[in-house]
Amino acid sequence: MDTTKITERGVEASDVRHTALLIIGSGAAGMCAAVAARRASERSGKSCSITLLERNARPGTKIRISGGGKCNVTHRGTPAELLEKGYLRPNEKRFLRPAFYSFANTDLLDLLRSRGVETEERADGKVFPLSGDASSVVVAFEELLRESSVRQLFSCRVRSVKRQGKQFLVTTAAGASFTADVVILATGGVSWSRTGTTGDGLAIARALGHSIKDSSAALAPLFTVKPPPAILSGVALRSVSLVASAGGRSVERRGDLLFTHRGFSGPAALSLSRDIGELATIFGSASLFVDLFPEQSAAELEEKFLFQARKSGAQMVRKYLQSCPIAPLRGAFALAVHGTLPTALLPFIMRQAALENDVTWSVLVREKRLSLLAVLKRFPLGSIREVPLDQGEVSAGGVSLAEVNPKTMQSRIVPKLFLCGELLDYAGEIGGFNLQAAFSTGWIAGTHAIDS
Repeated sequence: MDTTKITERGVEASDVRHTALLIIGSGAAGMCAAVAARRASERSGKSCSITLLERNARPGTKIRISGGGKCNVTHRGTPAELLEKGYLRPNEKRFLRPAFYSFANTDLLDLLRSRGVETEERADGKVFPLSGDASSVVVAFEELLRESSVRQLFSCRVRSVKRQGKQFLVTTAAGASFTADVVILATGGVSWSRTGTTGDGLAIARALGHSIKDSSAALAPLFTVKPPPAILSGVALRSVSLVASAGGRSVERRGDLLFTHRGFSGPAALSLSRDIGELATIFGSASLFVDLFPEQSAAELEEKFLFQARKSGAQMVRKYLQSCPIAPLRGAFALAVHGTLPTALLPFIMRQAALENDVTWSVLVREKRLSLLAVLKRFPLGSIREVPLDQGEVSAGGVSLAEVNPKTMQSRIVPKLFLCGELLDYAGEIGGFNLQAAFSTGWIAGTHAIDS
């Protein structure tokens, strides 16, 4: 079987080539689908030609730049734990359950280890290649694809997929055509368009009769109407609660928050971006706040302040706050578990609370104390201007989950069409959950494509 990697320029436009299984997209889902399909064909004893088409000049473009080039491939835990922690929407959790159990994180790591890629777990549960190099993951899959006798065609952008009788006719942008018994769509969503994810697969799925939920940003930075002061750019808040509210509704996420020159990033912002985008779409905008002491109520904080006033009345409030632990755990207020309140933020806290910089505890009247407490528990960050879709690590929206069999990834609309990866209408939390979902859904799509 031809295993040569060629470009579309090597295929005459007048040619119509046939393959038993055609996979469109050579990202995490597509590569995993190809490997799984070959293994399934070998187990069943079926002879099966497998062709993988990729619009980019090489495979795994998005993998190579994920995690800042380090590639957070998955997360620690059982399939149940990954689903619970990584997917907060019940329908997405239910849909992904069969995939996560059929091809778990341990299966993925065993597969990588078999090609020399060792991994390490970090304290927060994220799993990375030990080398710190994302390309090692792609190289491992390239080896697996070669061993699986998968014919790979690069610089090959698919324009249309049509059902003709019992086969599919697939046409590329350059005019080359393929027929296939089975097609797997693994083209990704619409985030990071520079990697080739520009919604081609969504257009193909829609043309084949699938319902598409509009794409929206997920795991994206937040841009505010008025950018944060330049002096705060790069300041990080550890383990705080980020809150967005609009129209009487609010959403919240706990995690680290990073001030940027255009707004906010960091795990809390990325995690909450999908919900914030939906709020902004419904109500036109959303207001951002941060709770600097998420484990203490305002009443509990006030007790701490009153104690400090009795103990050190001559101390300036600002000096106390400068040494105050940020987001202290309950019962651990005196310990700087996550560091202290950033010095650069203190003038803005004092100004927002309408306090003089040199005010001491002894002259801090109740009204001013309550004002300070309100600011610390709900420090305003501004109004959302944009949650940029193209800068999201993944995109939400896509092919309706109701139209795909979660046990096989086969379309309920078009027989012998399989869909997997970010093309589908789900989006996980930050921490390797989305890559795991791509690998898992790709694996069961490839496995069941052989038996369809």
